[in-house]
Amino acid sequence: MPENDKYYIKRCLDGHPDDFRHLIRRYQGVLLAHLAGHLSSRDWAEEALQETFVRCYFNLSKLKKAESFFSWMLGTGNRVAKEQLRSEKRHRDAVKSLSEAEPTRQSGPCHDFPLARTIARLDDSQRELILLRYYGGHSCSQIAGQLDMPIGTVTKTLSRAYARLRELLGQEEKNQQSEVQK
Repeated sequence: MPENDKYYIKRCLDGHPDDFRHLIRRYQGVLLAHLAGHLSSRDWAEEALQETFVRCYFNLSKLKKAESFFSWMLGTGNRVAKEQLRSEKRHRDAVKSLSEAEPTRQSGPCHDFPLARTIARLDDSQRELILLRYYGGHSCSQIAGQLDMPIGTVTKTLSRAYARLRELLGQEEKNQQSEVQK
């Protein structure tokens, strides 16, 4: 059974819409982790996940390069997350102006997923590889094949991403310790 994105995208565009489920299965966990880094609850992340897949399905014909499906999907997910946060902010502002009470639901950076929030702070290329490697469960060689990159580039980028994650997590820990001391 062929397992590359290009094959399933072509099948969907050729009138086999059920084949989109293969792409959903492949990227569901990765995209959920990515969205959790941007949103403040798992429910919101799951809602954004569904909306992202729906938009990707209906706009599949607009995808210029099938090889870039994953990046295209992440971009769509980012837009959905931003829209969701804006909508929640408008809702909170409206409730606040009506009741002059503080909102009970927090939004903004994810509080339930500290690692996912930190991963969201990585640059796009590092974040994409981390998500594929650890949330997607892909090997370095699978990632290299999927993204059409040399394996050395994948391993070097992952190595830099790990170093950056350690740095960001260290900064976050120092910030938490200084807040506790105050």
